[in-house]
Amino acid sequence: MTTVVKAISRNVSLSFGKVLHAEKGSYTYWRMRTLYATIIGYAAFYLVRQNFAMTIPGIRAEFSYSMVEVGWITSSFLIVYGVGKFINGYFSDRSDARYFMSIGLLLSAIVSFFMGLGSGLLFFAALWGLNGWFQSMGWPACARLITHWFSPTELGSKWALWASSHQIGAVAIFGLGGFLIDHYGWRSAFIIPSFFAVFFALFLFNRVRDTPQQVDLPPVEEYRGDLNHLDHQYEERITFKEVISVVLANKLVWYMAIANMCLYIPRMGIFFWAPTFLKEYKGVTLIIAGMQLVGFEIACLVGGLVAGLASDKYFNGRRGPVGTICLIGLAISLFIVLKIPPHSPLLDTTMLMIAGFFLNGSQVLNGVATADFASKRAVGVGTGFTGSFAYIGSALASGAGFGAIVQNYGWETGFMLFISTALIGAFFFALTWNNRARVLEEK
Repeated sequence: MTTVVKAISRNVSLSFGKVLHAEKGSYTYWRMRTLYATIIGYAAFYLVRQNFAMTIPGIRAEFSYSMVEVGWITSSFLIVYGVGKFINGYFSDRSDARYFMSIGLLLSAIVSFFMGLGSGLLFFAALWGLNGWFQSMGWPACARLITHWFSPTELGSKWALWASSHQIGAVAIFGLGGFLIDHYGWRSAFIIPSFFAVFFALFLFNRVRDTPQQVDLPPVEEYRGDLNHLDHQYEERITFKEVISVVLANKLVWYMAIANMCLYIPRMGIFFWAPTFLKEYKGVTLIIAGMQLVGFEIACLVGGLVAGLASDKYFNGRRGPVGTICLIGLAISLFIVLKIPPHSPLLDTTMLMIAGFFLNGSQVLNGVATADFASKRAVGVGTGFTGSFAYIGSALASGAGFGAIVQNYGWETGFMLFISTALIGAFFFALTWNNRARVLEEK
């Protein structure tokens, strides 16, 4: 009898081991698939977003627009994008991210195509503002996917890996856009990337799944052994009441919202105005400016990865210390970029890369910290809320407002705006110095 019991026990153990191994293999496969698909998918959003920055010199030359007039086009995008991130953040938490993100990318591609065919300031501002709405469907959906497939104990490094999509997309459009404009004119930088974006929207729809439960896997906290006193963790959709209590009544989320607004003023300023700044103030060609910004985005990628890993490994999930250091470093490096004499492309590139390293480190950690403080059930609306602050603030300061500052007071005054807001952002990051995700505190 004892022999029989031992045999049965051994067989049960072997069977359980095989099931566990299969589950881990499936989880590994789906997590990898989700990660690379969201990186590629969100990078594709940049193909039909950052292409506008490359076309500004060409549009100004053809239509004789002033800096302020071009600034209104950027402001229309930023305002709509900012409002859309909060509203679409709520909808994304109540939707299937697979559909939500793919549809947003497809519609954004259509808008970019028609931008390449149109003319007139009102037409450009209205259509690019519409693009801001469709673009705002990407980030909250990605935030939902990453937080449902990866747990808080690994979120800093995994979020940073996903956030490399910003740089991959920006590098692609800076390189491709410069080539297209030089050979085929500025309209081609809207039309050609739109076809790529359509392809990647279909790719994204094929690759991702909203949650592990959709492929018969347990929630990620259960898989990772991180489940510990999480209220309503397995309920699928957040309620509006929880939006109020978890997000709008959370002072840590508000700190991140203000910090995000401050860091996005230089982020969007560089995003939209760097090609023009480098061409007009630093005296380089548009192709060289594009290559300099490729270096900037590569450094951004490295900075995000280092910051995310450092906050996980060396600060035990605290994002505040690393974010504070990054924004102080950004302010110093931007001051040096401003003071470098014109026609010094190598030195400019070096300092722009250092600025990019610090800038994206703080940007990545702001998203991770917001996800930590809001919880994964409210991650879409939480990051959408902080994103709304970022883009509405930067619309005023980095769009038409910045164009007016540069036109009336010069690039030096514009850069001092970037430097001062970076330091204010560092202050609000520092207010969260000792805070981290609730699940980590409880564990």
